[in-house]
Amino acid sequence: SALSMARSMHVMTSNARVCIIPGDGAAPEAMLASLQVLDALDLPIDFDAVPPGSELLDLSIAEREALIRERVDDSDTALFGSSDGTTPGAQYLRWGKLTFANVRPIRWRPGFHSPLRDPTEIDYVIVRENLEDMYVGVMGEAKALLDAGLTDPRSRLPLGASEGRFAAKIITRPGTEQVARFACELALQRSGRLTVSAKTNMLPATDRWFCEIAREISEEYAGVEYEEFIVDDMAHRLVVRPQDIDVLLLPNLYGDILSDLGAGTIGGLGLAPSGCYGHEFAYFESAHGTAPDLVGKGTINPTATLLSAAMMLRHLHLKDAADRLERALEHVYLSNSDLTTDQGGEATTERFADAVIGAL
Repeated sequence: SALSMARSMHVMTSNARVCIIPGDGAAPEAMLASLQVLDALDLPIDFDAVPPGSELLDLSIAEREALIRERVDDSDTALFGSSDGTTPGAQYLRWGKLTFANVRPIRWRPGFHSPLRDPTEIDYVIVRENLEDMYVGVMGEAKALLDAGLTDPRSRLPLGASEGRFAAKIITRPGTEQVARFACELALQRSGRLTVSAKTNMLPATDRWFCEIAREISEEYAGVEYEEFIVDDMAHRLVVRPQDIDVLLLPNLYGDILSDLGAGTIGGLGLAPSGCYGHEFAYFESAHGTAPDLVGKGTINPTATLLSAAMMLRHLHLKDAADRLERALEHVYLSNSDLTTDQGGEATTERFADAVIGAL
């Protein structure tokens, strides 16, 4: 298979080196199909694939982490499936490599089966801060907050509360500044419009501060037009006025949620790519999960993985190959004859990939 072939490539060449992490659930099926398409592009890339998560279960957690770390460190970038925790790659790719900006393009293409009457103008990019916010993992018993005096009257927690949990939301100035600069630079590559959103009316210490810092940074960039909305209003706008958005900067949690909402407006998570960028490393993955309900059925849509691969190719300065891949995908969707079930068709994952290869 293309996966086992990629796994065997360890020769030293002048080609770019890409670590393939197939992931868990049905994600390896989407990855296998995507690798077959990428092989047809005849790229100057050496692919090095680690085993799917299900094949790593005989290793200890420490051994799995060491394997992923070694292979990632030996690569220029990585193409990642989705993980349910069996594959430890997500932790290292994000926090180990400090990939602070999660870029999630939301773009409708002709042939995508959107639930909206007119999705034709949907073409924006969500930049999600990727390391902070509610995902820092600081959690515990609410009593610890009470004992430390870290509550106020709005907490509505009785002093004798015997049950309760908390999760800390942490925003830092350095973390916000670096992702805001990333978003401003991306905005200048597009229309110059930057939209920032958070729960500014209820969370002044974190969310309002995030937006204030983003506004400060935007003022350093001539040509960036800044606007700001409360996040619940933003959710509404992404459905009724998505054409007004170009680059949307969000804290971690809201970025995770609203990017799924955006994917729904263009036709589903099977169409949603993403890339995670740091100062020294970037990796690319579909925005969907492991799709455990599709395991072994051969029907998972590999479009999100392929579009993530196109982002990866641009990162590797292989723009012509990325354009070819996207044009081939668009051809298949316009033909409307080899689409997977999530797009109203009856094609298997393999048949869809064959159609893309044929379009190439």
